[in-house]
Amino acid sequence: MALPSSRREILMSALGLAALPAALLRAQGPPGSGLDRLLSLFDFETGARTRIAPAAWERISGGAADEITLHWNREAYDHIRLKPRVLVDVSHLDTRVSLFGEELPFPILLAPTGGQKFIHPEGELAAVRGAAAANATYVISSSASLRVEDIARTAAGPVWFQLYVQKDRGFTRDLVRRAEDSGCRALCVTVDSPTFGARNREERARAGLPERDLPNLQGRDYLDPSLTWKDIDWLRSFARKPVLLKGILNPDDAATAVRAGVAGIIVSNHGARNLDTVPATIDALPLVVEKVAGRVPVLVDGGIRRGTDVLKALARGASAVQIGRPYLWGLGLAGAEGVARVVQILRREFEMAMALTGRPTLAAIDRSVLW
Repeated sequence: MALPSSRREILMSALGLAALPAALLRAQGPPGSGLDRLLSLFDFETGARTRIAPAAWERISGGAADEITLHWNREAYDHIRLKPRVLVDVSHLDTRVSLFGEELPFPILLAPTGGQKFIHPEGELAAVRGAAAANATYVISSSASLRVEDIARTAAGPVWFQLYVQKDRGFTRDLVRRAEDSGCRALCVTVDSPTFGARNREERARAGLPERDLPNLQGRDYLDPSLTWKDIDWLRSFARKPVLLKGILNPDDAATAVRAGVAGIIVSNHGARNLDTVPATIDALPLVVEKVAGRVPVLVDGGIRRGTDVLKALARGASAVQIGRPYLWGLGLAGAEGVARVVQILRREFEMAMALTGRPTLAAIDRSVLW
């Protein structure tokens, strides 16, 4: 029997509530019904665990090695306390954010995640529809189960593209053109993966997963350990869309990235799936923000589960956040509808947090909201 993986699960187990959301769903009928009874992203996690095949669940849930960073990503948010102000007019909240010439209605994006057909038969097509239904920007993964063109064609909302600079530079150049021509509005270049991490939990589950197509990658050995800053210069020489670097933790790398002319930085530890014992992204964020000094937008992913987490990330200097595993839980439970519901819950919680801390606009969210 699997052991609870968080303090919340331990508490729910002790109260006999661990299977409650799944039971509610079964009582209501087929997948997708009863979603209004799932009130938090943690409810989706518990419910999705009963829906998603065990091997696929291990793949999306696991981290690297001893999964220390995986736990830090979440727990670090719990140790950040808020300092609310009262008697502030919060009758009108403005959550709009401008990124790379585009106005987003709120600062929550859907991070790139691969292999979504392991979780739902429609895979990325359902996910991108759910993102559009919730008015959220969706970042297409290079390791998606479907061609970037097919996913972008289905999108009714804005999409970005996550790029691996592959060993075959000609293939990579063509992939960038495909993504841009399909309507992707930004390129998020993963820079923290010269090789894969020690993903023990995923490796143990691999035998239970079917082979999948990787139409945006050239072969299975696509990571290039020779990648350097000169390749970012090469990419920027022909890319028509903003180039962001995804996977920055070291503030010195952030400074180099700005000098290299990138449009933005994503503070990320690859969902804690590469190098274990690196810091939680929310802890690395302030050092990167300080080094960047407002010259380019800084985004962050990893461990975000509550609207208060979004508020804390913005207070520490992020322009926006990305979520990964939570929308996969929604996808596994109810396809596009589940994805939309996850985003809607997080957005509503963020608005509550703004109101309850006396911050009516994103510009009003700064370090003074932290205790």
